[in-house]
Amino acid sequence: MVIDLKQLYNTVGERLELDFAVSDDKLQSVKGYSFTRPITVKGTVVNRAGVLLLKYRADFTLHVSCDRCLAEFDRDFSFEFSHILVRELENSEDEFEEDYIITEADDKLDMDELALLDSLLELPAKTLCKEDCKGLCPICGTNLNEKQCGCNG
Repeated sequence: MVIDLKQLYNTVGERLELDFAVSDDKLQSVKGYSFTRPITVKGTVVNRAGVLLLKYRADFTLHVSCDRCLAEFDRDFSFEFSHILVRELENSEDEFEEDYIITEADDKLDMDELALLDSLLELPAKTLCKEDCKGLCPICGTNLNEKQCGCNG
């Protein structure tokens, strides 16, 4: 979903409600992730003194494998994000440039792309099927969550 921010930039106090799902094309283009429920986005964009404040929540479900026992399962994720949107920065060498999203001359923002990138960056480095996952036996490969093996590994 590409949103046109021109009206928002031009009217202080203007507000836009967001409620959409990221397109399947964007989700399928991401290698290494299997979405079983698309990313749904709900939030707002508000003009605060000429800059836009974007706040939204992204919810989705991924089909993942446990990093210890390799069991496959679905995991729900929910993240909240906020960004400051500006047309330009006065000083392009500003040390805080990464704190802003610059929409530049066209005043358009690809929310599908932003929600997807934000969500992927928030995913945990390690995914476990359960907190106390015992993993696999290093000798025979038995899933130690399901049964004990006879190895002394």
